[in-house]
Amino acid sequence: MTVSLKDLDDAQFAERYGADRFTATVLSSRMRYIVQHMCTGLLNNAFSLILRDWYDFAATISGPPEQNYPMSSVSNSLAMFLGTMSEAVRNTIEEYGPENLRPGDVVICNDPYRAGNHVNDICFIRPVFADGRIISFVTLRAHQLDMGGVVPAGFSGTKRNVYENGLVIAPTLLYRDDKPVKSAFNLIFDNARYCALLLPDIKTIYANLLLGEQLIQESVARYGVEAYLGAIRYSTDVSAEAMSTALAELPDGVYEAEEGIDCDGIDDSVEYRIKVRITKVGPRMELDFSGTSPQARTSINAGILDTKTAVGVALKFLIDPATPFTSGAYRDIDIVLPAGTFISATPPDGAVFLYWESTGPVLLAVFRALEKALGRKAVGGDYGSLNIHNANGVLEDGTPWVTTAQCGGEHGPWGATEAGDADSYSVVYQANNLDPATEAIESELPAVVLRKEYVPDSSGAGTNRGGAAVLKDTLYLTAAEHWSSPLHTKSPSGLGVYGGKSGALGATWLFHAEDRDVVRTRELLGTSDEVYARATPVAGMLDPETKCVDPDGEYFYFASTPVWHTKPHAVFRYLTNGGGGWGNPLDRDPERVKRDVRDEYVTVEGAYRDYGVVITGDPRTDPEGLRVDEEATRRRRAELAAQ
Repeated sequence: MTVSLKDLDDAQFAERYGADRFTATVLSSRMRYIVQHMCTGLLNNAFSLILRDWYDFAATISGPPEQNYPMSSVSNSLAMFLGTMSEAVRNTIEEYGPENLRPGDVVICNDPYRAGNHVNDICFIRPVFADGRIISFVTLRAHQLDMGGVVPAGFSGTKRNVYENGLVIAPTLLYRDDKPVKSAFNLIFDNARYCALLLPDIKTIYANLLLGEQLIQESVARYGVEAYLGAIRYSTDVSAEAMSTALAELPDGVYEAEEGIDCDGIDDSVEYRIKVRITKVGPRMELDFSGTSPQARTSINAGILDTKTAVGVALKFLIDPATPFTSGAYRDIDIVLPAGTFISATPPDGAVFLYWESTGPVLLAVFRALEKALGRKAVGGDYGSLNIHNANGVLEDGTPWVTTAQCGGEHGPWGATEAGDADSYSVVYQANNLDPATEAIESELPAVVLRKEYVPDSSGAGTNRGGAAVLKDTLYLTAAEHWSSPLHTKSPSGLGVYGGKSGALGATWLFHAEDRDVVRTRELLGTSDEVYARATPVAGMLDPETKCVDPDGEYFYFASTPVWHTKPHAVFRYLTNGGGGWGNPLDRDPERVKRDVRDEYVTVEGAYRDYGVVITGDPRTDPEGLRVDEEATRRRRAELAAQ
């Protein structure tokens, strides 16, 4: 019989963790403070846009080899890094050899198959010594703006193998005795672009590893080595017990679901599907992904560690959101995942880059599968794809520029919950990033963000409404080449739950200057249907004549033109998917629907059609004069309920 942590008496606790309960709790909290402090230091001093503007990094603390590298604390940053970090540290250090480490070292690795994520996400790992032995590791995984390969900055779903994908670094020493290892720096800088940004970023990362090490050693000096090591075990045990308790409260059963993405970068003949079968018994759960589609032919794949992250994030969202994330959260969860699927790709042909596009559906599949088990606790789906836009060119003076994850449809809506309406402008569930400031984009790039707004009637209707889709226009002032990656446009990702409706479909269009030159005419692109007839479709389910979004229309394939070459004054328009609703829309308070109409999340027509609420007045000319026709609303809702 397992004894709960709360039921341990003082002597039992001290014997297990080498410290009293208060000390273990203080040290556990301090470890979370340390990783957060490391991230704050990196954020304040980063140079590249992907770190400074996107928060594309995470920090962790892991225990020593004899404890099997437990990950005891993670930063409040990029969630899609967190599930991979414990294996990244273990695999890197075991391959390099812990016996070969000494104080002053930093070891790096970026191999997606050893460490998870993609080649631009380098793990920087520093051992922490006390009394001549390794007691811990501090790790920063931070995106580097470029790591070589055929696409500047790397974000493309068209790269066909690991050789096109970018530089792969096996476990390698980057610093020894706190001095740079020249061969390691040369390896990176001889293969990557934009090294003038990479070098100061790496120096900043190194400085914050030193900060983490210093703070750990201060903790050890005050509380002792054994208390510190005990606190690492205690932190992971707390997470394990919390997840186990949450699992036990779910009804036992077998739950199944499917999700997927539209295609890969070769052609649109293959739709990639995830199949998950969840077996839940008591405090344990098995997620079996057998039957999932084989690995893709281009770099839209994910590795097995990325899938593990998606499972962990999904379960934290749904059943255990209150306790800190550590490697202990997975203790009672088994994942069955055959090698060679598009969420467990293998080299050399199973290139991994846009891994979140494949693991986002893993998370949504878990949401779908557990919807009935959760009942009122079910959570709606988000906008499903980061729709990342990657572009580069050269200024008139010959200076190269690059933009990535700034000017596409990277931010969008979430799904609603029992607690209320969903946010309309965040990043997908597995991320946790900042929104690059428009001023920063326009000060550094030959680009102008013309429009960033919500789209009425795009939210999944519900007692609680899903988030609204986001429409974004970006004008490019110079000639450029572009890679666009909207990978979830065939079907709604914004799953409606508990009787709620799913969100609307998104799409992407390109407006060439010869078709619509907004600089010459000094007029923004409109949003009425006739505007789209002159556009070049990039992705989405569209009417082939009008080019407007049509769920029953024709699928336009995102890589039909692998690289979009544009002249000055081209405009890309991104429309995200809408977020899913929660609960029956007919149960939504008519006054809340009226407020949605006033705030232009819902039109007067949408209120009538989706919510059965009859509203009089004009939201544009007299927003505070809107009124609910209560009698007409009763009749309309009775009509809809009878359908």
